[in-house]
Amino acid sequence: SHTGAMAGVDLVYDAAIRRAGILRVFEMEELFEAVETLARIHPFSGERLGIVSNGGGPTVMATDYLIEEGGKLAELSEATCRQLKDVLPPTWSGKNPVDLIGDADSNRYGQAIQTLLQENNLDALLVMHVPTAIAPSEETAKAVIEVLQGKKDAVFTSWLGEESAKVARAHFAKAGIATYNTPEQAVRAFLHIVNYRRNQELLMETPASIPTDFTPDTVTARSVIEKALAQKRELLNEPESKAVLAAYGIPVVETQIAKTVPEIVNIASKIGYPVALKIVSSDITHKSDVGGVALNLENPETLQQAATDMNARVSKLCPQAEIVGFAVQKMVRRPGSRELLVGVSTDPVFGPIILFGQGGKATEVISDRAIALPPLNFSLARELISRTQVAQLLESYRDQPQANLDAIQLTLIKISQLIIDIPEITELDINPLLADDKGVLALDARIVIKATNLSGAERLAIRPYPQELEESITLRSGRQLLVRPIRPEDEPAHYELFRHFSPDDIRFRFFGMVREFPHSEMARFTQIDYDREMAFVATDTNEQGQSQTMGVVRAIADPDNHWAEFAIIVRSDLKGQGLGRILLEKIISYCRAKGLKELVGEVLADNIAMLNLAKSFGFKVYRTTESGILQVKLKL
Repeated sequence: SHTGAMAGVDLVYDAAIRRAGILRVFEMEELFEAVETLARIHPFSGERLGIVSNGGGPTVMATDYLIEEGGKLAELSEATCRQLKDVLPPTWSGKNPVDLIGDADSNRYGQAIQTLLQENNLDALLVMHVPTAIAPSEETAKAVIEVLQGKKDAVFTSWLGEESAKVARAHFAKAGIATYNTPEQAVRAFLHIVNYRRNQELLMETPASIPTDFTPDTVTARSVIEKALAQKRELLNEPESKAVLAAYGIPVVETQIAKTVPEIVNIASKIGYPVALKIVSSDITHKSDVGGVALNLENPETLQQAATDMNARVSKLCPQAEIVGFAVQKMVRRPGSRELLVGVSTDPVFGPIILFGQGGKATEVISDRAIALPPLNFSLARELISRTQVAQLLESYRDQPQANLDAIQLTLIKISQLIIDIPEITELDINPLLADDKGVLALDARIVIKATNLSGAERLAIRPYPQELEESITLRSGRQLLVRPIRPEDEPAHYELFRHFSPDDIRFRFFGMVREFPHSEMARFTQIDYDREMAFVATDTNEQGQSQTMGVVRAIADPDNHWAEFAIIVRSDLKGQGLGRILLEKIISYCRAKGLKELVGEVLADNIAMLNLAKSFGFKVYRTTESGILQVKLKL
């Protein structure tokens, strides 16, 4: 498949590292640069870099490298430019990068840096120096250190030269200021922090909910695949592949199979001209390579001739191929649509991966693609698309309206769910997937299958949402709730949940008063690794149709999966309804099924209700070294 050919091993490792929120480095020298950066640079939140130097050449090199690697050059305000104009020669650059001119002394450096550190449009500053007789390396370095003393601005330095720069670099190291041998190394260090923060923000981003009700017809999709496996086939033909996609709500062009020329003409007359004609053979992977595709056939005569010529041509080029028949479909004409590729391949280490990029016949030549690990949500699907060049073509330009990005993202999510539900799928191509402002449409599809005893979740490197653990429950009042594993999309409901806690609820759960949690902390509550921890939420829907959380129980296993620590909390207005008992029973059953040996928790001594609940399940109560805190343990 196209996806199998384009999904290189290194790209898969890159996708896995990015998904884990980690910064990747490629060389040993770069590794030490990253350590230097982490040790000495004060954290900063933006992506705009200012550059100041006394040498035009190194400044250009640094700027070029920044732009080539996707960085942003800060744009100085008029006020900052006026202040710099007062202290710099008339021939200075007049903007960022700030060229101090070759005769810059240490005093000029100090004045320029002082001014630039007050610029609101600048997030970090790179100070470079080329040794001259007027401004020796060591003297200038000392002037810079004096300016930066006591400040927490993010400043990178690069002092060029070898022997002349050694002493200056030693001064910077002693002062705790990051310094690099070349302009490119310094810029790369800046980008290390920017890219690492991007990965961390993506890891903690709250994904949007799917905008439409998505209920796949798994039975239909599975029946197509089981039929092919029973016939000892590993490649689904185009109509079969499209039937699987349609079962998962992906729009496809209706395709019918004909075995004879009269059948072809009969089908075309029913669906209407113009039509497209394609050869159907499980032995031919890329139909266009052997002349197995004919487009824009306007009438029965051209259709008959195309079928006859195609059959003769394919038989000559692929004499061993078994030709099942011809696929006939309505010719699709959507001016302005973009051709995309969505695919699946299976990596021997990380399992199924999802590929997105520019589609069409030249997709492997253009090789514009990005890879992600399933499962996907809207945030991850959007990020996957953004890493391709074709993403720019999906935006509006000239007379072209923006493509429906929600439809593209939803297609990626549906493909992700498909390979989770049906582990027999090893490769998949949708090429091209047409995308425009009206939505998406799969013109051609190919699916490779293989029998397996593994479940979809077992094949994945990242455990997907365990929908099988969802359960409807009834409270003593008769109110019905859904108890299910927590999802990243639950973060807004978690903020609302905290507004329904009494001070004692919060003290009993967190052993102190907590006014509110920042997004970074709340994301850790809602975005969990289902393979290492579990949180069940009890939910229903409010009057506005929004999901609301009524209670949470959580268990986090130790690294060896021997025991887990649990915690539980229920909304104040639902006390006495039996929800706490239901949630505790749910987490006990889950931990027991997972093979854990013991469930433990810490309870404040005056939390009588929780202690009584734990005792009713057989928990033993133990004293701890901390005053007022008891430990409860249950052998599983």
